[in-house]
Amino acid sequence: MDIRRDDAATWPGDCEVSSEVADVAPRTEDEARRFARLIVPHLADAHTLACWITGDAIDAEDVVQEACLRTLRVIATVADGDARTRMLALVRRAAMVWLRKYRPAALVTPDEFGAAERERMMWFEADDTTPETALIAKTNAANLQAAIAALPAPFREAIVLRDVRGLSYREIAEMTGVPIGTVMSRLARGRTRLVRTIGRQARRATSKRAFASRKVS
Repeated sequence: MDIRRDDAATWPGDCEVSSEVADVAPRTEDEARRFARLIVPHLADAHTLACWITGDAIDAEDVVQEACLRTLRVIATVADGDARTRMLALVRRAAMVWLRKYRPAALVTPDEFGAAERERMMWFEADDTTPETALIAKTNAANLQAAIAALPAPFREAIVLRDVRGLSYREIAEMTGVPIGTVMSRLARGRTRLVRTIGRQARRATSKRAFASRKVS
């Protein structure tokens, strides 16, 4: 399930990345060429992910710059096919360090498997087509962004990596260091919370319209 981004301007990180982010110092010309070819094309994705995790565009730039420095240390081992995944993994790792330092409360991990989540995982399909994803796909970008931002960090991270960035379950599991089943559980629980939040948003909007209509009449 790919979350629609009709209005890209409303999504954190979907903007031009500051030149300072990529202002790192490769040790050799070969490193500079590899970094420019393999990593620079993915800096916008990296910044988007960092924005979602930190909740702030400026803090996200610090996170991405740290990830760029870490990437340079292993640039010789980065292959063409996994550059994006490797970069996002390093961004995620740097962001977790940032959260532990500045917002440790955001890293509290909820219980992974409730009875409802176990049942839901039994009919999870490969294309993630569920009643929850169908409703989420119909929600406008601004409301969806607000709902995702309100999720606990583990759920928000899973949804952003899967539904916004398009990573596979296996890639997310490798990136976050948790089993694929845990990734699926976090997605299921995160989507359920999104549906509840979206429902509350819809009810509030309906109430406001009804109140405005009564005032006019």
